[in-house]
Amino acid sequence: MRFPLLSLCALAVLSAISPGADRASKPNVLVILADDQGWGDTSLNGNTNLSTPNVEALARAGAMLDHFYVCPVCSPTRAEFLTGRYYPRGGVRDVSTGQERLNPDEKTIADTFKAAGYATGAFGKWHNGSQWPFHPNARGFGEYYGFTSGHWGEYFDPPLEHNGEFVRGKGYIADDLANHAMDFMEKNKDHPFFCYLPFNTPHSPYCVPDEYWDRFKNKDITMRGSLGEKEDLPVTRCALAMCENLDWNVGRVLHRLDELHLSENTIVVYFSDNGPASRRWNGGMRGIKGSTDEGGVREPFVIRWPGKIKPGTKLTEIASDIDLLPTLAKLADVPIASTKPLDGVDLSPLLLGATTQWPDRLIFTTFRGPISVRSQKYRLDSKGALYDMEADPGQEKDIARDQPEMAAKLSQAVAAWRKDVFGPDEQTHDDRPFTVGYREFPMTPLPARDGVPHGGVKRSSRAPNSSYFVNWKTTDDTITWDVEVNTPGDYEAAIYYTCPTADAGATVELSLNGSKTNGKVSPGWDPPLIDGQDRVPRKEESIMKEFHPLRLGNFHLEHGRGLLTLRALDIPGHSVMDVRMVTLTLKPAQ
Repeated sequence: MRFPLLSLCALAVLSAISPGADRASKPNVLVILADDQGWGDTSLNGNTNLSTPNVEALARAGAMLDHFYVCPVCSPTRAEFLTGRYYPRGGVRDVSTGQERLNPDEKTIADTFKAAGYATGAFGKWHNGSQWPFHPNARGFGEYYGFTSGHWGEYFDPPLEHNGEFVRGKGYIADDLANHAMDFMEKNKDHPFFCYLPFNTPHSPYCVPDEYWDRFKNKDITMRGSLGEKEDLPVTRCALAMCENLDWNVGRVLHRLDELHLSENTIVVYFSDNGPASRRWNGGMRGIKGSTDEGGVREPFVIRWPGKIKPGTKLTEIASDIDLLPTLAKLADVPIASTKPLDGVDLSPLLLGATTQWPDRLIFTTFRGPISVRSQKYRLDSKGALYDMEADPGQEKDIARDQPEMAAKLSQAVAAWRKDVFGPDEQTHDDRPFTVGYREFPMTPLPARDGVPHGGVKRSSRAPNSSYFVNWKTTDDTITWDVEVNTPGDYEAAIYYTCPTADAGATVELSLNGSKTNGKVSPGWDPPLIDGQDRVPRKEESIMKEFHPLRLGNFHLEHGRGLLTLRALDIPGHSVMDVRMVTLTLKPAQ
């Protein structure tokens, strides 16, 4: 099913009949973020392997930023969008095991709009912390529905959360997230809103509804990636099918804005968080997800605001995710909540056609050590090679020897930036504990992602973000979480587990700084693996299953840091259980 793409004339008619589209009122803001969709993964940029008419329509009705840059991976980009600052400044170091958390003293774009009286909601993949005060409800979002991790293992009827309560989604995950975003917009149609819709597709695992897979499973892929005949075509086909589903959901959300008579007074932004996760067609650029080269960080970007941004605008000036907070705040005429200096710049003069003179600038990209820098004309890569990106967009010819002064200038800029952003004592490891026990958010999830296995215990997959603990067989085995209790009090503990019926009955103990509680692993709970959803066998995410809560007794925890330790006191069967998560819920004060 396709949704009609309204013309600007139709939008004008809607505006004229709708009091909600009053030009004098504060504009709504809708930010749509794709996950692992590269610059080449839309028909907007010339890929004829697929069709993304709704993203194209956004560009025709607004502005396209042709050289827009993000980070090489997911959580850093999200942190930069949220804060307008380079992600290491906010404590983000990586994508999992706590390294993805954004420092609580950073004010987010949601804080900015909430302070200005906006209703704020986020619907999808958060990936900047799961526990309070890192949770989206603590970061300016009054409404949250989605998952706070990175990888996610279930894409159909997925386990999600709604404002800290565990729920089950309905249908395909992208469709479900869009549904909730649309409900939020409808609920707030008479009030200015800031709606953040961070999808988790086309990120792996490669799962997509039949309607889309049937169009692609045997499709001839004519535009090929850098591996040529060695390209993983099943991955390409499924990723592109997921992109078409993503575009369909963009169309649905835009159509709902039309139905609510809000299109004329809503700023809509669409972009993605990093380059493609496989070597499919990406305009001949070097690098994919994880790379600081052009192909790893250049993304599609479009923004629409009828009557304000001239339709069909195409800007070639370089821009970045760090620019979105200052730009959107300026367009909406709201004060920025953060008192920390921003790295991003306000792009509104370019978008509104107020200037054609724009100074050159430098945009820096880093992940796990390597740093690359992009000016309007040049890119200095992480190894010191210099490229003229206008003449050589594929980064094929190093011109550092031909232009030593430019290479030296950019190299010096990288050194200065590294010192400024990371500080003189650059640390790549995050040793912050996981925070537990806040009255504002009594239930604290401690997923396997954030724990450490000891002895024979292992993760179910390579990627911690979507894993559970397996192979727990001896009383010497333990699982620990480095936690810090904020509020002293009584806590209810639960373990989300599975266990074959024949192995049920082990006694387990959960302890922290001398406080203990225990219980028996009963009843047996051995659900089947949720298999058969993948179009391509998954490599990083675990094949998931339904985990059951095992309620332990209450125990008292004092304020302070320590190792929350889960161990078995006796094991009557072959194994203890598989563990997806521990939760600690602060009980009401007496």
